Amino acid sequence: MREIVVDTETTGLDPQAGHRIVEIACLELMHHVPTGRKLHRYINPERDMPAESLAIHGLTAEFLAGHAPFAAVADELIGFIGGDRLVIHNADFDLAFLNAELSRLGRPPLAGPFVDTLTVARRRFPGASASLDALCRRFAIDLSERDLHGALIDCGLLAEVYIELLGGRQPGLDFIAAGGALGADIVLPQDRPRREPRPHAPSPEELAAHQAMPAGLKTPLWLAGA
Repeated sequence: MREIVVDTETTGLDPQAGHRIVEIACLELMHHVPTGRKLHRYINPERDMPAESLAIHGLTAEFLAGHAPFAAVADELIGFIGGDRLVIHNADFDLAFLNAELSRLGRPPLAGPFVDTLTVARRRFPGASASLDALCRRFAIDLSERDLHGALIDCGLLAEVYIELLGGRQPGLDFIAAGGALGADIVLPQDRPRREPRPHAPSPEELAAHQAMPAGLKTPLWLAGA
């Protein structure tokens, strides 16, 4: 099962007010485990950067001016996502921005399935904070690299949170390769050590017991019509 963890950073809160995406990251999961495949792009929003948004992610208009606009990465993004399920924290926000960007290009909106981990967390922990930071603290996930919001860092954290929301990692079931770290390669059948088949032939004692057993039956079914 392939899923794509998605996160964006933007110039503001409302795409209908002219705010744009400035960073996008996608992280591929197979059977809920990161494969190492990812897509990460900074995007020129072709507008200014409000101070309140700059304080959140630290991406300046000058830095972003050196990167391509969304139109240049749209095909790559759609190709990476494919038709697989998306995993997004506060999906309404990110999907609204992604679909607004696609609409500007005359392209159809993303219509595939998705999981909103914010909704899942609120159902599982009613009344508790369900922010990404709060969930990382709840599940003892390391936040030391998250000084500012960043799409790629947040995708990695969300992948770990998602596993915990599903019930946590299951050691010893070959879902994760040796070492047990989330993000290790999946253990494929051809990569597992070969084990010789165990003998299943009956022993002489078992054969004798099997042959003696029918002799003790009274009116066995296979002789009923004889």
